[in-house]
Parts: sequence; structure tokens; C-alpha cells
Amino acid sequence: MTTPTMISGGPLSKAEHAYRWIRERIADHTYEPGHRLVLSQIAGELDTSVVPVREAIRRLEADGLVTFERNVGARVAMVDKDSYVQSMEAVAILEGAATAQALDHLTASDIAEAESINERMSELLEDFDPIEFTRLNHDFHAALFVRCPNERLRTLVALEWDRLAHLRDSTFSFVPERARESVDEHSRILALIRAAASAEEVERVVRAHRAATLRSYQQAKTRPSPQP
Repeated sequence: MTTPTMISGGPLSKAEHAYRWIRERIADHTYEPGHRLVLSQIAGELDTSVVPVREAIRRLEADGLVTFERNVGARVAMVDKDSYVQSMEAVAILEGAATAQALDHLTASDIAEAESINERMSELLEDFDPIEFTRLNHDFHAALFVRCPNERLRTLVALEWDRLAHLRDSTFSFVPERARESVDEHSRILALIRAAASAEEVERVVRAHRAATLRSYQQAKTRPSPQP
């Protein structure tokens, strides 16, 4: 039996709890692409009826994380080769906007936390762990837009992060050389924030930072495979 997650104002609805619960398991690959989602089984794990689970599945289908086939049922969506590119483009736009909107609300503690995370990312370059680096990368960006007053915008960023996790364990596993550039770009973003740069400038730089990661990935995909 699981405990409903709490949010400001009270616990989540059963449907919202089911939605987040399933989405987390898709993101962390507990449910791999093609995994069949049995409503009654999930309802049993959540100690609820199938009604909120069915509602959650419909939302996940709208998000593109789940597909529904007649006579088969709901399955975790298979990886579409174009989906990674589309999600990275979306993250670049959404994160840039969320960070820009958060600027007036960031505290000195928020900025210090982001700097500390980036320092840990820099240290990790010497003994590179792409999975941990990706986790810290998410934490870095989250620290800078956590104060964004637009809740819907924050939710959209989280959704695209989940999609990226579903599509690929770590971009940095595929293009490890991008990691050092990413740390340097983080330092530039922090410098702009500390210098009270305009929201437009910060948004542009954050967007360009994410776009550069996508560009590195696309360039790597076009390289010829090494000959045996």
C-alpha cells in the first residue's frame, strides 16, 4: 500500500497520485518501453479502484508516454527516434522561460546551491559517471527555476524531463565530451544571474545551452561507426 503524496493544500487526488506513480516508473525504467500496464494490478499496488488508474493512463497517453491498443490494452510507449529531438527542443524553450521567470524570486541560497551542484559536476569529470552527471545536471537547472511562479510551466518541464529519461538513460553516455562544455556553460549562466542580467539574456543563454547538447547529440549520430 502506498501513501498519497502531499502537496500544498492537502493530499493528491487518487488519480493524480496514480498518474505520478506510473510516470515515475516509466521515467526510471521500472516500466520499460512496451511494458503492459494492467489496470487491476496497478490499482492493487496503489490500494485503490481501477477508476483513478484508468484516468491516469488516459493522461499518460495524452502525454505520449503510453499507447493504447484495442484487444491489447495500455503499454508504455515505444521509443520514437524523433521523440528525443522534439523533447530536447521543448526543454530548451521551457527551461529557458522558467529560469527567466524565476529570476526575481531566486534567493542567495538558491544560487549558492546551483553553484555547489556545478562544482560537484566539475569534480565528476575526472572519474566520469554519466548517470550521476545527468542527475546533477537536472538538480542544477531545477535549483534555478524552482522559484518560477508559473506552476504550469514547471510541470511541463518535469514532463519533458520524464520523456527524456524514458527515451535515453543519459545523453552524456552518448556524448561524454559534452559534459565539460556543459559545466562551463553552467558557470556562465550563474555569472549572468549574479550580474543581474536581463531575463531575456538569461533565457537566451539557457536555451542555447540546452540546444548545444542536442546539437552535440545530432552530430555524434552522423559520425561514421569505427571500423573493426
